Amino acid sequence: MPKIKLSEYATTTIKEVCASFNHNEGELINVLHQVQHKLGYLPAEVQELVAIELNIPVAKVYGVVTFYSFFTMLPQGENPISVCMGTACYVRGAEQVLDEFRRQLKIDVGETSADGKFSLNALRCVGACGLAPVVMVGDRVHGRVSPSDVKKILAECKDGCLTHN
Repeated sequence: MPKIKLSEYATTTIKEVCASFNHNEGELINVLHQVQHKLGYLPAEVQELVAIELNIPVAKVYGVVTFYSFFTMLPQGENPISVCMGTACYVRGAEQVLDEFRRQLKIDVGETSADGKFSLNALRCVGACGLAPVVMVGDRVHGRVSPSDVKKILAECKDGCLTHN
């Protein structure tokens, strides 16, 4: 995989975020959350600079990024869609909801639509079991989602469905 050169904006952003946490390696997860929020994803080059700024091995940064499902090393769509596949959601039909998103968007889990509008992910649990099955679009939580709700959720996103950025 070819290396990408970080933009001046990305380099400055990473350095500023690390400085805001006093270059404390104990703040690695918080640093990664902030950097991903600002840059959208955490490719290898971003992880390398975070490691340098926090004075820790790149392997430690990579281990955290790959362990937690919230982090991504791939660019995400403008509207990241995450379907909870935890036990409560799964037994209440999350797999059928995920299949309907796949069908409507013509992408698979981990992919981004050709127009860059949507990316699709499956999560282990979002902690909203009482609303199962749950779908998150950006920061917005949709509860008790059925396959027939997918079209409506996607239509709402055409007008901008994110609550952050």
